[in-house]
Amino acid sequence: MNPTAGRLVAALSLAALAFFVSGLIMPLMPEGTDFGYFTPINMGLGVLVGWTLMGPRVGRGFVPGINNGLTGVAVLVLWALLLQGAVEMFRLAYRHIYNGPFEALAAIFTIALEYFFIIAVPNVLATLAIGGALVGWITESAAKRWK
Repeated sequence: MNPTAGRLVAALSLAALAFFVSGLIMPLMPEGTDFGYFTPINMGLGVLVGWTLMGPRVGRGFVPGINNGLTGVAVLVLWALLLQGAVEMFRLAYRHIYNGPFEALAAIFTIALEYFFIIAVPNVLATLAIGGALVGWITESAAKRWK
């Protein structure tokens, strides 16, 4: 995992997109939701996905770069949904809602799916798609420039 300009730009760009989209998602959640570390967690996942997934795949051209960005956003959303679902499951587990560990683990996926349906609105999906393509293009341009 050698540091490269492509990895750095992918990580920072995806973190910035995660920050922006987190701000779009907050008003969609039920009133009184305690977001805690919602935005920093999503940004950290953006850094992680940008560095490990997108960064090594740069330098293949314009269209593969855009595909790289869209793939990075898809993976970021998947991991964010699962991680935020796990956080919510632990919050509920402290209230002794689950009858066992397997029920609690299954709840992660149920909660993540509920969150997906909450965020699956046109402005969030369009921002993710356009932002992903933009992140891929910026990453590809940076990789070519600072090779």
